Amino acid sequence: MTILETQSITRCFGDLTAVNEISVSVKSGEIFGLLGPNGAGKTTLIKMLITLLPPTSGQAKVAGFDIIKQASDVRRNIGYVPQMISTDGALTGYENLLFFAKLYDIPRKECKQRVNDALRFMGLSDVSDKLVRKYSGGMIRRLEIAQSMIHARQAVWLHIRKLRADYGTTIFLTTHHMDEADILCDRVAIMHLGKQVALGTPAELKASINKSHATLNDVFVYYVKSELTAEGDFRDVSRTRRTARRLG
Repeated sequence: MTILETQSITRCFGDLTAVNEISVSVKSGEIFGLLGPNGAGKTTLIKMLITLLPPTSGQAKVAGFDIIKQASDVRRNIGYVPQMISTDGALTGYENLLFFAKLYDIPRKECKQRVNDALRFMGLSDVSDKLVRKYSGGMIRRLEIAQSMIHARQAVWLHIRKLRADYGTTIFLTTHHMDEADILCDRVAIMHLGKQVALGTPAELKASINKSHATLNDVFVYYVKSELTAEGDFRDVSRTRRTARRLG
């Protein structure tokens, strides 16, 4: 069963084509990775799939629902951990989650319990009263995942395998860590300059570059002629994501 499908989906910003006729399908229960450098169009594609941005042309369905005609149904069937930083560095981890819970209209009597459960699940209880600007990049990411758990418990990054095993959840993810994509993903697509330049299982992609003992990082470099770098602290994360947002 196909859970996500795009047909020549395209998004233009004036003369810039950020996403150029991407056609891809993801099966129910599949872990699908989307890789690419900043500016490749990943964020723009995902924004269209989660109904935050309308396509210029083309079509897409998520969980059987059209992203334009049935946007509310799409949103009810997904959990989203945004690439753009969604935490406030001037607040503590607990305060960020409490704000997020209120934003999603979680009943007041449930807010504190939901927040504490999410912090504990992501291993952040000990730093819940620490300002987020002092968090490492990994801690920020875990806090963002905790945010997604407030309203969509199946969008838990660090428990991808358990989600699929227990719930049959389909995961559509982006990551800056090639070894993570290699281990977790059933299939991977690589985007560059708005286009899909490679698609296949990690094994198929590694075999495609005819290099002995190739890694997925070798594949990435081969297709986009550059390397991804890991995220750093709060300031580094913020700077990187502002750039990605500006470039699409």
